[in-house]
Amino acid sequence: MNKNEKQQVMLEKHKDIARIDQESKRTHGWYVRVRFQGKTHSKFFSDKKCGGRYSSLLAAIAWRDTTEKKLGKIRTNKHLVTVSNSGTGVVGVRLNEKFNRYEVSWVTTLGKQGKTSVSVRKHGKEGAFIKACAIRQKKERARLGL
Repeated sequence: MNKNEKQQVMLEKHKDIARIDQESKRTHGWYVRVRFQGKTHSKFFSDKKCGGRYSSLLAAIAWRDTTEKKLGKIRTNKHLVTVSNSGTGVVGVRLNEKFNRYEVSWVTTLGKQGKTSVSVRKHGKEGAFIKACAIRQKKERARLGL
């Protein structure tokens, strides 16, 4: 790899990897944090122990990718939400009892908010939930290019 390619790698943003330069504690390196299914896995890669800033970044990227694969997390640079606060247990699907419908939300491939809803009156509660989950899954797959 030539000097320009190394510089490009150093300038890129790497998901779940942060640079730490704390002169007061002589701490320099890359901190990796992989979150999946409510648990966080983290590791620090010191420039000194890894043989330099570039080598520690490569080690951090390799550890992140290996850890995600081991956990079964999809490798993507796009933001993934894996914890649901909706009450249904499904990310992006919530029951709106006032309007008697399941509301589905997602992020489009352009990074915009997408929304739709499925009527409980028309499809029944279970049918509407299944339909809403299918819509959410389809939209998420499209966003991730799967």
